[in-house]
Amino acid sequence: MTNYKLFATGQTESPSLRVGSRLGKYRIMKRLGEGGFATVYAANDTIEGRQVALKIPEERFTSNNQCLDSLLREVRILAKLDHPSIVQLKDAQFYGDRFVMVFPLGGESLLDRLTRRMARASAVDYALQMIDAVAYAHQHKILHRDIKPENLILFPDQTIRLGDFGLARVQVGRHEMSGSGTLGYMAPEQAMGHPSYRSDVFSLGLVLYRLLAGELPEYPFESPLPGYNRLRRGLAADFVAAIRKAVDPAPNKRFRDAVAMKNAIASIRTPLICGSIPSKLRVTSSTRRAA
Repeated sequence: MTNYKLFATGQTESPSLRVGSRLGKYRIMKRLGEGGFATVYAANDTIEGRQVALKIPEERFTSNNQCLDSLLREVRILAKLDHPSIVQLKDAQFYGDRFVMVFPLGGESLLDRLTRRMARASAVDYALQMIDAVAYAHQHKILHRDIKPENLILFPDQTIRLGDFGLARVQVGRHEMSGSGTLGYMAPEQAMGHPSYRSDVFSLGLVLYRLLAGELPEYPFESPLPGYNRLRRGLAADFVAAIRKAVDPAPNKRFRDAVAMKNAIASIRTPLICGSIPSKLRVTSSTRRAA
């Protein structure tokens, strides 16, 4: 079953919508994932004739003003982002007492895909798209704060998109936040309540490392990192060095943000030294700036 834990984590208490139920123009097809915060359903848009994913938070959250403010913040952040490698918010509104967020219906998560073998060129292509997505978010002053394989969804035509901006914040100046995130991918300074663009770079770097090495290093890292020989297989030395830089435990030794990381990767003529990459990464003047 498609892993939609990117939208819901934990256990849910309220009853699920039944297959065939209607919310406005959306007819429920099946439940995809559930958690203590929200349930995600596959639904049919009966007007446009397309399938979508509905993220429906628990009613006990939408009736709480503070929780509702958090939901609206997520909606407003997503409304600012328009990128082929970021899951696009299609709609957000109340249907009775239910708050519904509508997204394109993808396939499996990257976490699911990692359970099967993957062509090296496909893995590198996904890596480039992920870097591009996070760079775009950073360019728009958005900290994601929860980059992990569960929050990356595969779509047709070798496309991968970053989703779940529930922990995202607009980064304006320096200020403390809660140490929210996911253990195993969260930067050490983020766990201490001091997230920054460099923290997102750390999480992204670990996702890339797991994608290309097949293993996830555990913090505090010890050399040699697990799967390091596999990581290097077929990749340009500069590409491997960029991933190592991204996961450096010291924030000031990482790329300052994903835009700087993208620029460094873009300067590498052939990230994959054996074979070609049908890359969707396009470096444009709007996203390039000095590293």
